[in-house]
Amino acid sequence: MGQMHTLPAADSVYADSKQHYEILDGLRGVAALMVVLFHILEIFSGGNHLLQYINHGYLAVDFFFVLSGFVVGYAYDDRWQRMSLKDFLKRRLIRLHPMIVMGMVVGAVGFYFAVSPVLFPPIGQTPVWKMLLVMLVGFTLLPVPRSLDIRGWTEMHPLNGPAWSLFFEYITNILYALWVRKFSTRALAILVGIAGVALAHLAITSPHGDVIGGWSLEPAQLRIGFTRLMYPFFAGLLLSRVAQPGRIHNAFWWCSLIIVVAFSFPRVGGSENLWMNGIYDASIIIIVFPLVVYMGASGVIKHPFTQRVSRFLGNISYPLYITHYPLIYIFSAWVVNHQASLEAGNVAPAAALVFFGSIALAYACLRLYDVPVRRWLTKRYL
Repeated sequence: MGQMHTLPAADSVYADSKQHYEILDGLRGVAALMVVLFHILEIFSGGNHLLQYINHGYLAVDFFFVLSGFVVGYAYDDRWQRMSLKDFLKRRLIRLHPMIVMGMVVGAVGFYFAVSPVLFPPIGQTPVWKMLLVMLVGFTLLPVPRSLDIRGWTEMHPLNGPAWSLFFEYITNILYALWVRKFSTRALAILVGIAGVALAHLAITSPHGDVIGGWSLEPAQLRIGFTRLMYPFFAGLLLSRVAQPGRIHNAFWWCSLIIVVAFSFPRVGGSENLWMNGIYDASIIIIVFPLVVYMGASGVIKHPFTQRVSRFLGNISYPLYITHYPLIYIFSAWVVNHQASLEAGNVAPAAALVFFGSIALAYACLRLYDVPVRRWLTKRYL
């Protein structure tokens, strides 16, 4: 079962002449790489949350929401006197939507390469017209109904599961633009506090002992999606209003280490104390991620190598997120069809191909499609 489709909501951390928080862009890329590894190894857990490799990789989506809230607040909070709602929405669409379209196209191209009667029963019986219809609906980011679940995983976007987090990203952007941007800092803090309590309750009482979920239109999944969304995004927004970044040396590498450790940390509590892992999830999202964003905003990159690494990772982070999962579908089907296993040692070449192929695909999409299209749209509509 495709348990998590974590994904970053991307935006360069800038607004006109404001300081560019390049480290935050780079950290998004670090998390995106961890997501790819997490998804590559996911098939070998057999759907068991306790056995998942890079066990807490699903928390990347929550980290991306914190980043997104901070970015939106930093970039737009002080611009509403000269920026209309229409202008804001156009800017967000231009930033996010071209790669959403590309992600659906990649998903459509790879759809029939992931045929597996065990893993994806409907694919073999799905006509091309129906797959293309799902792709066209996916271009709008509107969730498809259950009648168009052409993969069998109840995803709201069967061609590219991770698009679920962009669906929720759009919702928070609309909430921000219509109402939350007008909140006083105190009112926003109250909203964040309430959302934090709801998140902690979800994590601790979850039947799986974690916050995994949000990719389906089922009521329970929608509750998870909205709960995971509200605290991180608005906590990031609040952080952008109240934090005064300091000066932290080697912030990129320290923050990267924290992210890798947080995602890779083994399952807490085991099967007998699921609530303990829920406490871990809540603590990482509520405390650690805002701290990492603050540290990243407080850092300055001086070494050329660090700057190149951070810039490259930041540039590919969003394309990597939105295009890698169709390759994961294909890889997962191959593993099941060939009964491949980590123990047998016959997985490494294919896994490496998926990992580095995802990076290459993301870079190609960035240079050949995303940047040129966004540049044209910006000139045309802004």
